[in-house]
Amino acid sequence: MGSESPATLAVIQQFHDAFNRHDVAAIMALMTDDCVFENTYPPPDGQRFAGAAAVRACWLALFAASPHAHFEVEELIALGERAVLCWRYTWEDAAGVARHIRGVDIFRVRDGKVAEKLSYVKG
Repeated sequence: MGSESPATLAVIQQFHDAFNRHDVAAIMALMTDDCVFENTYPPPDGQRFAGAAAVRACWLALFAASPHAHFEVEELIALGERAVLCWRYTWEDAAGVARHIRGVDIFRVRDGKVAEKLSYVKG
């Protein structure tokens, strides 16, 4: 494991915790100004958001559309500045029925902040 790995794990855990609180301010405080997020939707490649303003708008829209969204960590590993987070995402549909999907995020951490979050989903 690289010397950055424990610090990378700590940043990703803080990011994940803020995400589950739907705390956009805390999420963005953990992201670089030039951050990149690649969404799982639409297929086949997902939408790419570049820069803090675009990524922030994406998070706000996600939490507005899915106020009960929750990501459960299935596994989190880091090597240097890279981290892989296997997750299970749960939400309620319009009829109140619980739904879930599983996926993975690949992160790059730079200077203690998330610079890149690439999301993939089992489909």
